[in-house]
Amino acid sequence: MNLVRTAGDGAVPIVPVLAGELPDGNGWARVTGFEARPGEFRFVPDEAGRLAGILVGLDPSRNMWSLAGLPASLPEGDYRVDAPGLDAHQATLWSLGWSLGCYAFDRYAAKPRSGARLVVPAGVDLAEVERCASGIALVRDLINTPACDLGPRELAETARAVAEDAGASVSVIEGADLLVQDYPSIHAVGRAAARPPCLIDMRWGEPGHPAVTLVGKGVCFDSGGLDIKSAAGMLHMKKDMGGAAQVLGLARMIMGAGLPVRLRVLIPAVENAISGDAFRPRDVLRTRKGLTVEVGNTDAEGRLILSDALAEAASERPEMIVDYATLTGAARVALGADLPALFCNDDTLAGEILQNGEEQEDPLWRMPLWPGYHSHIDSKVADVSSTGTGGLGGAIIAALFLERFVQEDVAWAHIDLIAYNQADRPGRPEGGEAQALRAVYGMIRSRFG
Repeated sequence: MNLVRTAGDGAVPIVPVLAGELPDGNGWARVTGFEARPGEFRFVPDEAGRLAGILVGLDPSRNMWSLAGLPASLPEGDYRVDAPGLDAHQATLWSLGWSLGCYAFDRYAAKPRSGARLVVPAGVDLAEVERCASGIALVRDLINTPACDLGPRELAETARAVAEDAGASVSVIEGADLLVQDYPSIHAVGRAAARPPCLIDMRWGEPGHPAVTLVGKGVCFDSGGLDIKSAAGMLHMKKDMGGAAQVLGLARMIMGAGLPVRLRVLIPAVENAISGDAFRPRDVLRTRKGLTVEVGNTDAEGRLILSDALAEAASERPEMIVDYATLTGAARVALGADLPALFCNDDTLAGEILQNGEEQEDPLWRMPLWPGYHSHIDSKVADVSSTGTGGLGGAIIAALFLERFVQEDVAWAHIDLIAYNQADRPGRPEGGEAQALRAVYGMIRSRFG
């Protein structure tokens, strides 16, 4: 994580600067053309030419990432933030941004490691920063791992490892046993693959604590099924288990912090493949809730596996259900890659998630469960259509479909996200990404911790 409590001799000061607010007398910055653009930095020498300090430009809109580019750019050594009046919350965000700036996915190729260490400012809970960084690193690692090495069974093994570290329990229902134990939609989507589908079920916490259930879409690779994707559309589909990665990272954080909740994590894990046994457009599937679903498009498989998992989650009537899913391109068209779409049937829960997202610089944007579109998912042959008609409002249509599997009196939040950085940015390398993780973690910690 490259964070230390105390420095060795001569920790180099890092001076954060807003554009237009250069310190008086800093002629070196002006001579070198330093303008304090977000993430821009300059080495400042002393009279003998030795490194005396570093100036770095702040990003007022995404302040957390202002120091995140430094670990990969600075020489080995200890550094400290020189910012009088720095409050603990801002110091914590900068420390986490620094830690995430040290992340590299090196499973298949060696990557250079930064030797730059940040002396954690006063007031920072180092254990909490490391806990969050570890959860985010897990999310990134899982999404970055190609499907050849991460199928449903490997995802279940990862869940077991996370559970073992925290003293949680995990059960896995696999293959034909999904039919025996009444998870027919999960089985239908995953049955065509050589690697059998499964439902991963993790439990942790004391019986008397409030119940919190997390559900994550675990499509380990999505070919689109018989409605096959284009080559370009399939290129990044190793990330279609991004929802599962989020809930495992979040579970690691919750359990590591010892939050007083009774946690359950449900991950329907499948590969959406093509074979003679693949499910088809216009098939009618039975679900765990008893509703029948007409398949509109086999490439809209995530909502089908989530329907069984959400029905099981809601059957215990927990205090809240939060699901994460790389569900629709429509959400990305509406909000872009950086803003996950939040759908929620409970205004209090939605408000707490959004507030914590703003405080933690982990934003979401709430979208409506618009009741006027319920008729769009009507089917003439089944209880509901998986995709509906019309082709507009796709993220809302998907959320309304999922809502059918959760009782009205159970607080439920659905997060539709991309879980991927499309280009390198400081602290956020191209590849898998945790989104809305700290927002939900902060909400749970604030409400129950």
